[in-house]
Amino acid sequence: MFNGFYPRYDLEARIQHTKLDSWGNIPSARMSRVEQPAEADFKSVMSGLVENLNTTMDAPDNLLKDVMMGSENVDIHDVMVAMSKAEISVNVATTAVGKVIQAYDKIMQIQI
Repeated sequence: MFNGFYPRYDLEARIQHTKLDSWGNIPSARMSRVEQPAEADFKSVMSGLVENLNTTMDAPDNLLKDVMMGSENVDIHDVMVAMSKAEISVNVATTAVGKVIQAYDKIMQIQI
């Protein structure tokens, strides 16, 4: 394909054969899934979001401290970008929490 590079996919070995495939040497289009999807629970997803939000909220303060100390590696524009990212992250987190609370309320209203 690209300068002698050929991908190492053994698609024929991944094909599941069924009774429908007995009518010739035509390979089946059915393939089994080799990769297992990563399943994270709700608690780990939410705690990861909170940790990312905390890191994003601390970034402008740390950059502002570096600017005030006279660090030449950090510009005031970096601080402003970090502040904008933090503001957007707070908006997204607030919306996500609101949606989770709405979903909880709807679940609690279901009559059994």
